[in-house]
Amino acid sequence: MSDSTYTPPKVWKWESESGGQFAKINRPIAGPTHERELPVGEHPFQLYSLATPNGVKVTILLEELLEKGITEAEYDAWLIKIPDGDQFGSGFVEVNPNSKIPAMVDQSVKPSLRIFESGSMMLYLAEKFGEFLPKDIAGRTETLNWLFWQMGSAPFLGGGFGHFYAYAPEKYEYPINRYTMEVKRQLDVLNRQLADNRYIAGDEYTIADMAIWPWYGALVKGHVYDAAEFLEAHTYKNVMRWADEIGEREAVKRGLMVNRTWGAPEKQLHERHNASDFEDRTQDKLAAELGHS
Repeated sequence: MSDSTYTPPKVWKWESESGGQFAKINRPIAGPTHERELPVGEHPFQLYSLATPNGVKVTILLEELLEKGITEAEYDAWLIKIPDGDQFGSGFVEVNPNSKIPAMVDQSVKPSLRIFESGSMMLYLAEKFGEFLPKDIAGRTETLNWLFWQMGSAPFLGGGFGHFYAYAPEKYEYPINRYTMEVKRQLDVLNRQLADNRYIAGDEYTIADMAIWPWYGALVKGHVYDAAEFLEAHTYKNVMRWADEIGEREAVKRGLMVNRTWGAPEKQLHERHNASDFEDRTQDKLAAELGHS
């Protein structure tokens, strides 16, 4: 069913909340709503994020770099509570004027450098450390093709399909059908690419895999929008094979935990400041400490 009674006005005015899960933080203007400085730790990189698909792209990459022994990629990850409007604090807006997670500051350079937009952050880190981005022009270009494919395609999955299928206060057939068709087309694009390639851009694991997996790998495994059955995810066999392989990487498992505030407590690490935090500072461990205090 669709609402055929609505006629758009000649000039749209923001008069009330639109409804839905995120109504209280949606607004048609930019800029801060309140003064709030961001915390700053001791590590080279300061990450301000939440474990959404866009957020975990970057934590996966940072953990992969650390897995390679690149200690210069050490980072502090600070939780940004989107439902509470933390992204509209003055300190966060200084780092990302678009008020979206993730946002990052590189303190290893003087003056320090802000990086926002997850694709930009992944490219920055890959170039800075010379990892997960092929050095030959063909491999580099193919990796960037797919990195930017993800940046352009995921809004149809998240803001389109995810919103109307999972978050909208009412279900409407037209937008759900429209975005389901597009998401299934995108899954078919990936399925065809992965038919002849182990990884997204070829035989090498790259930032393209790290960018696409939190959206599309998690989607087919049922971790995003609980829509795997609805989308017949099992029919995209090459995507499923790839999703399983990426999901078994230890750095990926750690990256998924950082700034996570839902699900199993042992998989939630609200803040990450040291490698030992994955063992000592997960929510189940903190709750146990409080229980014994």
